[in-house]
Amino acid sequence: MAIGKVIEQWAWLIAEHVTYRWRIFTMMFTQLVRPSLNIKRRLPSSLGCRYFWGWLNAVFNRVDYERIKEVGPDRAASEWLLRCGAKVRYKGFEKWQHDYNGLPTGPLGKYKIQGIDATESCIMYRGFDYLDGLEHLEEVKLCKCMYIEDACLERISKIENLQKSLQRLEIITCGNVSDKGVISLNSLRNLQYLFLSDLPAIKQRAVTIDLLQKSNPSLQIELDLD
Repeated sequence: MAIGKVIEQWAWLIAEHVTYRWRIFTMMFTQLVRPSLNIKRRLPSSLGCRYFWGWLNAVFNRVDYERIKEVGPDRAASEWLLRCGAKVRYKGFEKWQHDYNGLPTGPLGKYKIQGIDATESCIMYRGFDYLDGLEHLEEVKLCKCMYIEDACLERISKIENLQKSLQRLEIITCGNVSDKGVISLNSLRNLQYLFLSDLPAIKQRAVTIDLLQKSNPSLQIELDLD
């Protein structure tokens, strides 16, 4: 086997294990360091932990543009999504991929993302540049995503590839999503199904839904907002 191939395989192994090892490290770090802090005025442990994980989640969402060029948009987006706790499904496959260490390898461009399930993931706006190059994405589920907000939906609606490909979208228990974000989805001209549930920031439901239906009469909208 050529030495270049061996180096490439080792590089993939290291990349696939880095997220798991980093999470273990951060857990150990917070357990070891927090008790040793002895300052007169400090943040409550729960608040300090929240800030720490917020910072770490922002790191996970940082876009690596060189990585996108190197392995292609679908592979790079897969790494981002699984790093943040989401799942992906590839075109031609029924199984959802959730194990970062189990991401399939193969020829560049072989695996195209067709579905994203971001339930309880930490994906946030700053990582959405990873979505720009996805040409086969048909369904997205955003459920209990604490960082999803109106700006995220507006960003999705402006991605030309998703305006063509996205057919199904579910937004569930995302407290920062309001009428403004939902209305922005009118740019997704091929969207066929929209499910909205447990979105307390939506205050003008009738007006919002009416605007969506007028822009896309064939859109099926299912609501569970009571």
